[in-house]
Amino acid sequence: MDIKRDSYLQQLISYRFDGLVKVITGIRRCGKSYLLKNIYKDYLLQDGVKEEQIIIIELDLAKDIKYRNPLLLSQYVREMVENSKEEFYLFIDEIQMSDEVPNPYNKEGKKITFYDALNDLRSLSNLDVYVTGSNSKMLSSDILTEFRGRSDEIRVHPLSFAEYYSAVGGDKNEAFDDYTFYGGMPLILSRPNDAAKMTYLKSLFTEVYIKDIVERKKIERQDVLEQILDLLCSSIGSLTNPTKIADTLRSKQTLGVAANTIRSYIGHLEDAFLFSESKRYDVKGKSYFDSPNKYYSEDIGLRNARIGFRQQEMTHIMENIIYNELMIRQFSVDVGVVYARTINQNGNSVRTPREIDFVVTSGGKKTYIQSAYSMPTEEKAEVELRCFALTGDSFPKIVVRKDIGKRWYDENGILNINLIDFLLDKELI
Repeated sequence: MDIKRDSYLQQLISYRFDGLVKVITGIRRCGKSYLLKNIYKDYLLQDGVKEEQIIIIELDLAKDIKYRNPLLLSQYVREMVENSKEEFYLFIDEIQMSDEVPNPYNKEGKKITFYDALNDLRSLSNLDVYVTGSNSKMLSSDILTEFRGRSDEIRVHPLSFAEYYSAVGGDKNEAFDDYTFYGGMPLILSRPNDAAKMTYLKSLFTEVYIKDIVERKKIERQDVLEQILDLLCSSIGSLTNPTKIADTLRSKQTLGVAANTIRSYIGHLEDAFLFSESKRYDVKGKSYFDSPNKYYSEDIGLRNARIGFRQQEMTHIMENIIYNELMIRQFSVDVGVVYARTINQNGNSVRTPREIDFVVTSGGKKTYIQSAYSMPTEEKAEVELRCFALTGDSFPKIVVRKDIGKRWYDENGILNINLIDFLLDKELI
């Protein structure tokens, strides 16, 4: 099945031969290798690049295992490229499997790593370097730290609904129902039936993600890591913080877990691209709150699988899907906080916080988005949209709904749009 990933392809094309290392990051099994070795390679071949000008090294395969030695890797590529007048493209897949080796010229000094090899190879003017990395022994964020200012990041996500629908076709609503259940991990499309899809998603946690984090970060309390994972999956889109999670775990077991440990474990889950944190932002005060914040799952199918496909509350699932779509479109996304004056039970006027689901920014452009599964009555609509009137500005405001057909603007200039239309309209924001 042909899966188009045009936005990522265009990023790769725009970075072509810019003198920097291209680093393709993202959660494991989201299609990084396919993007590079299939989609981008096909583009280069169609653009006139010859097959022999594309060097592919797959460090996870036995045929290339010797090139896990960074010195041998650098030597091999240099011998092919250095004295040629042609341009070459180097694809290194699963770069985290590279080994550290002793420095032959200074045995007491720092070991040679793949960072040294890539720094060496990027100096070749006729070589364009691309790498993918997973989380087994090197979380993808590490390479970006090492190559800050000398690398381009292409952050790859699971399939957006638009990408998913372009592959499956058919009725949009039926496709969306499947997407909200199984998510957008690319291999889902090739699983033969529902049982196989569920099994595959569950196995990603047991066989890939958890093992990666435990091995990479030397986790001593895997049981705690998994409980945190379960809690975050169960509370997507809800405000939480490490202290609240620690209290919840303490109520379930005799041994307490420190909030700092919780914070550290959440950081590992974020580094592995399993979750993203969305901070709360004071719209008028123009400042961020330290906590609590919201966490969203990188893929709704993975989230569903982790909790046994039980909690199918569409309000939270819809909010998570909208958040992921905004991240795929490379926006900065915060939870908005505005304040209204209300009267408390003592008859006093107090400032009461109201939440805007998403404050979306790109450059100097800002858009407010509210996720509302349905607004069947005027009272419900008034409650959902009250926060927009408290912003005190004229930036665009959108309410994304599942209960309407065509899009329309209300008397306050707020765009009401169907969820599927929103996901398929890339030019809306």
